[in-house]
Amino acid sequence: MKIDCAQPWLCADLEAEHEILSWCPYRPGFQRAQRILWREVRNADLTADFDVERWLEGELRSKNALDTVCFLTSRDVRRHHYRHVSIEDASVEVLATVGLGNAEAVGRRLNPYRGPGTINIAAQVHGALSEAARIEALSIIASARTAAIMDAGIDLPTGRATGTGTDCIALATRTDAPSFAFAGMHTALGEALGRAVREAVHEGALTAQENLHVQIAKRTHHRS
Repeated sequence: MKIDCAQPWLCADLEAEHEILSWCPYRPGFQRAQRILWREVRNADLTADFDVERWLEGELRSKNALDTVCFLTSRDVRRHHYRHVSIEDASVEVLATVGLGNAEAVGRRLNPYRGPGTINIAAQVHGALSEAARIEALSIIASARTAAIMDAGIDLPTGRATGTGTDCIALATRTDAPSFAFAGMHTALGEALGRAVREAVHEGALTAQENLHVQIAKRTHHRS
């Protein structure tokens, strides 16, 4: 993975076409691409009548990047966090941006609030995965993300934060014949993926907490 950051863009170049499974705002679902991008946007731009999808497509067109998969974040993209973990025959790279302005405790929502951030995670597996392994890998990424945020100890009026209301994950795998049939926590792949995500997101959570207490106070006041 080659990383390039030139605000407002952050790019993870996978150096070859990969199969990417995500719920990114641009080209979600099953796609093929070599690059995963982040586009930083200001909170002030996200008005009720702002057509985010059309705007983002226009931005990507101007960058000649319509063949990518793209996250959207109001987190400063210069504050990104990377990990590369290899265990046995499994090697993974993770790039994440972590904003906590709309942090939530799963199962109990605070009132909607667009703070500076979501948690966006791009994970590259150096291998091809079966369909079952890809689904399992997504669950490992989500679990590691949740553990990392809980490790950070962010308490909300609704309970301990487990993520944000707009978290997004992109899983990139090679396009050749599957080399990993499973990706659970008992496997080397699951261990490597979980460790890389947990470490990157936890580091990001610690750097994002500097403004969090002010944002939570505003949300609590709005809720009451």
